[in-house]
Amino acid sequence: MVLPGTVAFDALIDRIAAAAPDTDAEGSFPVDAFQWLTDAGLLTITLPGEALDFRQGRTARLLTLLKRMGAANLAVGRVYEGHINALYLIHLYATPDQQQRWYTDVRVHGHLFSVWNTQAQDGVRIDRDDADGYRLSGAKTFCSGAGWITRPLITGELTTPSRRGWQMAIVPTERVHPAAIDDRFWQPMGMRASASFKLDFTGITLRADDLLGEPNRYFEQPYFSGGAIRFAAVQLGGAEAMYDATRRFLAGMHRTDDLLQQTRLAEVACLIESGNQWLRSAGDYTDQWLADGTDPAKIVAYANMTRTAIEAICLQVMPLCERCVGARGLLRPQPFERIHRDLTMYLRQPAPDATLVDIGRYVLTNPTPAHALWH
Repeated sequence: MVLPGTVAFDALIDRIAAAAPDTDAEGSFPVDAFQWLTDAGLLTITLPGEALDFRQGRTARLLTLLKRMGAANLAVGRVYEGHINALYLIHLYATPDQQQRWYTDVRVHGHLFSVWNTQAQDGVRIDRDDADGYRLSGAKTFCSGAGWITRPLITGELTTPSRRGWQMAIVPTERVHPAAIDDRFWQPMGMRASASFKLDFTGITLRADDLLGEPNRYFEQPYFSGGAIRFAAVQLGGAEAMYDATRRFLAGMHRTDDLLQQTRLAEVACLIESGNQWLRSAGDYTDQWLADGTDPAKIVAYANMTRTAIEAICLQVMPLCERCVGARGLLRPQPFERIHRDLTMYLRQPAPDATLVDIGRYVLTNPTPAHALWH
């Protein structure tokens, strides 16, 4: 396994970054990058016995890994984070037999997992089909990796008399007929290579052992909102990539002695290090608080603060870097142009205002003094 912090891992990240322009198009997907991740053992890194085993409380190290993926290619980082997210839900809610089956799918067969929860008015329903089967109807949107994800974790409204609610299920794509792909849905300004199409699952049938957990466990806190620290890590990687691209551009233009450019890059460096501190604290606190049985509301509030702070950091980094590179740096094939588009798109995660309100509600109703609120 190629582990973060090693020369081999740094070389892999550089290789993924160098290949990023080749898949910057609608309908494309970084196939080579995910083959390299498979070969490096990074699809299995959170499984039992591996370097970042979920059971061992190594969240800060996992966040650093996700950040480096985002720095290499935000589209790769997005899909890889979805894979890790699905494996975490399996870790939390699968039966031992299910865990063995799905972990084997990753270890032996190299299956790529993801989580597809977003939908519109034509969302997914899961209805009883026979004594041991379920029939799907409806569609999911923003299905990142559509066409390449072979073990998507989808959610839908379960309607059986004995079990009702928002149900998770993992679709074994080789056993069912393919979901209908609507690639017209995905015509974005950035994140093109994430292939986040709309998929219609109507007519697909699943077995009882394809269902994951009991209904409504998907939204269980602190795991649902607490997972925001993972995509925030990928986003911060995008800001780091923008910093590196800006510095390379200025060096190529022989403008590293310009005092104004030095001032801007100093601000960017401070902002990015602030983001690193947020990730480190979020990872360490999450592990500590989960082990201690801390109030889930506290974990969620800190995750929401981390997500909000890193979004703000990225939104401050982007215009500073824009001023550094000027119009010339925004032209293709400069890597800055693609990174800027991808980060702009990826920052638009759902419900940012509601997230801020949740933080405010927690701190306003918590009588703990400011100096001891999190410590």
